[in-house]
Amino acid sequence: MPLDQSFVGRSWPPTEPYLVGREKIREFARAIGATDAEYHDPEAAKALGYADVVAPPTFPVVITMSASRQIVEDPALGLDYSRVVHGDQKFAYARPVVAGDALVCVNSVDDITSRGGHDFLTTRTEVTTTEGEAVVTVWSKLVQRGAE
Repeated sequence: MPLDQSFVGRSWPPTEPYLVGREKIREFARAIGATDAEYHDPEAAKALGYADVVAPPTFPVVITMSASRQIVEDPALGLDYSRVVHGDQKFAYARPVVAGDALVCVNSVDDITSRGGHDFLTTRTEVTTTEGEAVVTVWSKLVQRGAE
């Protein structure tokens, strides 16, 4: 069954704030092999003009993957997550994520298409501070493989 096209253009309410912690940034950096000092050492980050350790560019996936449950867990969409593979990810930054940020996400569905028996779902997540300052926009493409 194809995904429900009426979801295109739909947005969800902002998520609860996520407080970005210094240790979460360090853990993420270690997990991806990012050894740059600004990801681990507050003094190195401050020397580069940041208030605290700065997150690697792909760190927002920690927040946005959880936030996207608003979309993927909606039964009306028709997504069978057992058949989903990750197709693409894109980030457009207004500014870096830094330890101490309190971030909220607003999720939207940008596109749903079907090709070759597979459904493609493109989501957009606007990540802002709790004060409304733009931080990063994250697009994610999920592919629901066709039934076998």
